[in-house]
Amino acid sequence: MNAATELKAPLAPAFLDTPTVDDGGAMWRIARDSRTLDLNSSYSYLLWCRDFAGTSVVARDADGAPVGYVTGYVRPEEPRTLVVWQVAVDAAQRGRGVAAAMLDHLAARVAVDDVCRIETTITPDNAASQRLFTSFAERHGLPVEREVLFPGALFPDGHDSEVLFRIGPTV
Repeated sequence: MNAATELKAPLAPAFLDTPTVDDGGAMWRIARDSRTLDLNSSYSYLLWCRDFAGTSVVARDADGAPVGYVTGYVRPEEPRTLVVWQVAVDAAQRGRGVAAAMLDHLAARVAVDDVCRIETTITPDNAASQRLFTSFAERHGLPVEREVLFPGALFPDGHDSEVLFRIGPTV
């Protein structure tokens, strides 16, 4: 599979690519500006682009600048499971299917390594993420299981509960 995938309208001329450490700063800014994601340190985005680029994707505009990303990793205890950590799209690109295209692209890329399940956690008030992952499962004819993975009481900072969405398996 090609490292970069061109997107068709309404996304053209954007394309999907594997992130590099040069993208880390832009990814941090997209997360910060989302005002909904938990913002990790800028260092963590650089590290993510170095160590988990193969299980992540970045959407680029016509000039090659990042306008969205999905970060993920393969669970060490379950090597057929991709955990999606964050999905973010620049405000100017939202509503164009960028997040869905990135998720589809990443799922297809990791499937060649026998990854057949996706997990992510979503807070109960994040309707957009719930729609994204539910529609992904529907598009691919996959079952979705939901359960609270981390109750809010576990978080020392008043964070809401995180609900695990387990999608798949594909086989």
